[in-house]
Amino acid sequence: MTLETQVRIYRVQEGQLERFVEEWTEQIKPLREHLGFRILGAWASREDNRFAWVLAYDAEDGFAAANDRYYNSPERAALDPDPARLLEETSHFMARPLV
Repeated sequence: MTLETQVRIYRVQEGQLERFVEEWTEQIKPLREHLGFRILGAWASREDNRFAWVLAYDAEDGFAAANDRYYNSPERAALDPDPARLLEETSHFMARPLV
């Protein structure tokens, strides 16, 4: 198995960073972990309403398949309210360690 790592960076709506962090912590993080992902870290910047996190997956089926399962899961569909409603912009990339 190869550890696959993804970095996600979000710009949260003005004034909604605290709410997003709370909902991410209570809903997204536990669901990702339940589905086999590891959260390697999460950071927030109040100055520019940014939230960044790193998640990893290291099972044989691979990150892409696990990510599809996450987004297609009934648990993800049932999130109410969906924390994604608070996001203005998202970006992500697969990353590998350099050192």
